[in-house]
Amino acid sequence: MDSLINKKVSFQDLGLRPFDECWDIQTSLFESILEQKKQNRDHPKSPTNNYLLFVEHPHVFTLGKNGTADNLLIDLNDLSSINASYFPINRGGDITYHGQGQLVAYPVVDLENFKPDLSYFLRAMEEAVILVLKDYGIGSGRIDGLTGVWLEPENEKKARKICAIGIKTSRWVTMHGLAFNINTDLEYFDYIVPCGIEDKGVTSLEKELGKKVPMEEVKESLKEKFELTFGMELIPFNFKTDRPLVRHTAG
Repeated sequence: MDSLINKKVSFQDLGLRPFDECWDIQTSLFESILEQKKQNRDHPKSPTNNYLLFVEHPHVFTLGKNGTADNLLIDLNDLSSINASYFPINRGGDITYHGQGQLVAYPVVDLENFKPDLSYFLRAMEEAVILVLKDYGIGSGRIDGLTGVWLEPENEKKARKICAIGIKTSRWVTMHGLAFNINTDLEYFDYIVPCGIEDKGVTSLEKELGKKVPMEEVKESLKEKFELTFGMELIPFNFKTDRPLVRHTAG
């Protein structure tokens, strides 16, 4: 029923947060939506909630469930020497890097509020980033079979990734999301085979423009593009004070 469609999305910028702390926040929100959907099967129905989190992480490498640990090119015992951590996690995809200067967006949403189609979800996230880059005069696009946003995607030798995407879904509820290189220290990508792809490079907005870009400026642009590509309405949210209370029923 249309009355149960909720296109409002609670938004919070978490600032700089450790990866594992944000994983816990995402998981809590993810499970709260799943619990809402479960209760809707047997009780008076109410719209499910949606969330969008922005964050920057301290140096961390994360390995998706489809990846191989061999794509981490530094010994785990040596990670402390580069002030980095490592987490095998439950999203799709292979290995990637997160760090300061990289804008990470975590949509924790019920796709039944938008369109229950994973391809649609991935393409809409890519489109949001493509539109941001267009505002900076940078052309970008997609490569068939490779999720993410690329510069010069039509050129096999010059194609380079500026935004990686990896997600987890259950019953059309999503978590994890995209990592958009803004003023990222690209040297950290030398410690991995990014996304398991050996013959493609990575880049950042700073590298392409030849200057640092105000992060807050990019955040505002990406928020606008998310609203545009998904038809969502972002509303302020604070996880500590506004986190959803889900009543667990017996049985």
